[in-house]
Amino acid sequence: MTNLRTVPAGSATAAVPHPLHRHRLRAVTPDEARSAPATAPGGGAPRHSAQQVAELLHSGATWLPAPQHSLPALPGQPPMVGYLVLVPAEQAPAAPQPPAGPAPEARTGDQIVRIDPEQRTVHVHGRQLDLTYLEFELLAHLVAHPHRVHTRDQLVTTVWGYGHVGDGRTVDVHVARLRRKLGAEHRGSIVTVRRVGYKYVPSA
Repeated sequence: MTNLRTVPAGSATAAVPHPLHRHRLRAVTPDEARSAPATAPGGGAPRHSAQQVAELLHSGATWLPAPQHSLPALPGQPPMVGYLVLVPAEQAPAAPQPPAGPAPEARTGDQIVRIDPEQRTVHVHGRQLDLTYLEFELLAHLVAHPHRVHTRDQLVTTVWGYGHVGDGRTVDVHVARLRRKLGAEHRGSIVTVRRVGYKYVPSA
């Protein structure tokens, strides 16, 4: 049976990110970590008590541990622990309002690759690329973090979604397609980091 828990009403809990936001993870501050998590038998991933997790959630929120295979694996780091959180719509915090003043420039990229997330278009030296939804998401994520190395698991989690069932070969296929569409002159902008993943290096 799935280990499903609901935080009792009236619990003193901290707010969680808005459910509509793409990135749902945040760092826990020292004062939120009341006690160190226990270590699973055999030196596995640390276990968090129900009380520890409940203290970080809205009253009435439902949570359950995420499957270990769905969590990203970082080279040289211990296994991660994650939770799926369901918050009643009426208790969800309001979406943050944009600051007043002129809207910032929405386009991202460099002098070669220009990405417009509003129009969902990509231009390379003025030539628009015909990309699928996931190809656009993958390229936009890589270009937004130049020179940063991303593992395949990180890319699957960020681009395909938290609950996606697949492996790193899915990333390899989409990178190959992106390189073909970037063309011979710029295909090398997506660099393979052996036994790790990929990074984006702007063309000179």
